[in-house]
Amino acid sequence: MQFCDPRGERSGPVHSYEVAASLRAGSQIGLFANGFPGSVEFLRHIGAAVERHAADLTTKLWNKGNASALATTEDLNEISDTCSAVIAAYGH
Repeated sequence: MQFCDPRGERSGPVHSYEVAASLRAGSQIGLFANGFPGSVEFLRHIGAAVERHAADLTTKLWNKGNASALATTEDLNEISDTCSAVIAAYGH
């Protein structure tokens, strides 16, 4: 039996992500799931990690519910009115 390591070689440099939003104490980060199976659960974990890392931030989850549908105007308006940043994600 031979073990095959599924990790590949990096083809380029690693770039760290910088926060581009202005986040202050009390800021809310939107979590927007697209409706694929697992997207809500994944974003719940992300939200918990964000709140553990930055206790002065809160998160709120939205779920589009249908991966093939567009985001509703109502959801987008609520997110832009109440959040300083948004993390959009999908599951599978």
